[in-house]
Amino acid sequence: MMRLPLWILGALLLGGIVHLSTVLAMPEAATQDAYSRLERLSPVNTVVQLPAPSAQNTTMPFMDPAFAVAICRYDLSTGALKLRAPLSQAYTAITFYTRNSVAYYAINDRAAGRRAIELDLMTPEQHAQMPEEGDVTAADRLIIESPTRHGLIVLRALAPEPGLMAMARRALAGAQCRIEPVPAQ
Repeated sequence: MMRLPLWILGALLLGGIVHLSTVLAMPEAATQDAYSRLERLSPVNTVVQLPAPSAQNTTMPFMDPAFAVAICRYDLSTGALKLRAPLSQAYTAITFYTRNSVAYYAINDRAAGRRAIELDLMTPEQHAQMPEEGDVTAADRLIIESPTRHGLIVLRALAPEPGLMAMARRALAGAQCRIEPVPAQ
C-alpha cells in the first residue's frame, strides 16, 4: 500500500533532478550560441552592424525591428578595449556579455549624459596594472571589468519610426572598439 506513493515520489524526484541538471548544462553544451553565430560575421575588436531582421531571416532570434544593432566581439588578451559609441537621437543602449552569453553590464544614453558613450573595458588584472592618475575621477573615465577575456558587446539604437532607421544606423556606424596595448611597467 505504501510502496506505490514512494515509487511515484522517487520518480518525481529523479525526474526533477534530471530536468534541473539538463537546464543548467544547456548553455555550456550549446554549439550555436550568440558568440558562435556572430563569429562568422565579425572580426575581433571591430564594430559590425547586423542586417535588419525580416520574417524569413534574422541573425539572432527575437531581434526587434525597431532597433538598429551593431556588435563588437572582443578579445582582451593583448590589452584593454576602448569603446566609443555616439548616441542616436532617440535611444542608445550597450550591453556586455561574456563568451557564454551571460550579461554582466549595461549602459544607456540616459546614464551616459553626454553625446557619446566612452568607456574602457578590461580584465581585473589589467585594471590592477593601470597607473594611478590623481586628476582623473570616476566621472571622467568609465572603466568596466570583464569577467572573461572574450565576449560580446551589443549596441542598439532605437528608430521610433521606420523612416528614422537610417538615422539610427548612422549613429551606430560611428561606433568604435579598439584595443589599447597594456603599458609596460
